[in-house]
Amino acid sequence: MIHARYAHLLFGFLLSGQMSLIVSGVATARARGLGPGLLQVWVQAWLPAWAIAFPVVLLAAPLTRRLVQRLTTDG
Repeated sequence: MIHARYAHLLFGFLLSGQMSLIVSGVATARARGLGPGLLQVWVQAWLPAWAIAFPVVLLAAPLTRRLVQRLTTDG
C-alpha cells in the first residue's frame, strides 16, 4: 500500500489519468472517426496528454480549492 502522506499525489495521478484518457478519447474519435486504428492513435495522444495533465493538476488543485472556498458558504 501507499502511505497516506502521498494521497494527494496519488489522487492527482489517478484523476489526471482518467480525465486525459476521456478527453483525448473524445477528441481523437471526433477528429479521426470511429474505425480501425483508433485505439492506437488514442493511446499515442493520451500518454503525452497525461504527462502534461499530471503536473497541471498538482499545481491547479490548491488554487482551485482556495477559489472554491471563497465562492462557497456553509449557510
